[in-house]
Amino acid sequence: MAGIFSKIAKGEIPSYKVAENEKFYAFLDISPFARGHVLVIPKKEVDYIFDLDDETYAGLHLFAKKVAIGLKKAIPCKKVGEMVLGLEVPHAHIHLIPLQKESDLMNFSNKLKLTDKEFKTIAEKISKEIKL
Repeated sequence: MAGIFSKIAKGEIPSYKVAENEKFYAFLDISPFARGHVLVIPKKEVDYIFDLDDETYAGLHLFAKKVAIGLKKAIPCKKVGEMVLGLEVPHAHIHLIPLQKESDLMNFSNKLKLTDKEFKTIAEKISKEIKL
């Protein structure tokens, strides 16, 4: 049975997509640490990022780099932080988080609550800046 991220990538569950190609998918985190917090996943469902085959692992990071470049153009920030966590979702993924200071990456309890309109606006703004 496909997990939640696989269903999102297939369009079975709605998401705020910012980028996609044949192997990878990027969408806004619905419990973001910051405006523009993006999750980047391989469409191939593998639980642990270090269990990905080398080609998928490298491709995921190259795709995430393109998303991060667009993200930084769309959402004013000093840098885009990259983090791998997610014991709660058994699908390898990378968090890309716009940062103003290092502690922005460590503030797990202070998640934003955004409206559907805010999510859509942010997703469109980021999407326009990504060059795949």
